[in-house]
Amino acid sequence: MSIQTDVEVIKVIVFQIKDKEYAIPVHIVRAIEKGLHITRVPRTAPFVKGVINLRGVVTPIIDLRVRFDIEQAEYTEDTRIIIVSLDDMEVGLIVDGANDVIDIPSSNIEPQPEVVGTVEAEYISGVAKIEKRLMILVDLEKILNPEDLKESLSIEG
Repeated sequence: MSIQTDVEVIKVIVFQIKDKEYAIPVHIVRAIEKGLHITRVPRTAPFVKGVINLRGVVTPIIDLRVRFDIEQAEYTEDTRIIIVSLDDMEVGLIVDGANDVIDIPSSNIEPQPEVVGTVEAEYISGVAKIEKRLMILVDLEKILNPEDLKESLSIEG
């Protein structure tokens, strides 16, 4: 017989950008890929690196370092593309590394701190504390703002 608890748990994928850990809900992640060939698309926003053909689906790729206004770095063996699906749109997010999948009790999540002057602040939905780790919960709807992406990916001919 299991004991029922009232604590809601959110399962997230933890990924790294520079020296910070970020988290997104597992249920929107379709795949984690490495070393895919990205085709540049002319006249796109700087954070859109291009598109990939993933199992027959053309998927736009966003570099989260650029989106968060963090200095760019060379892609390494650890670089991953996290394929997420939001509102019928699949998008790949380039991250420095995808660390692990963990459960975060909702009681460990605090609202976004008042951070002044950082671009990434507008993309944060909260902060989770797990033991000594601090994870930034990313608001994908703001990162993947469909208007930004549609404008960026509409190729005028």
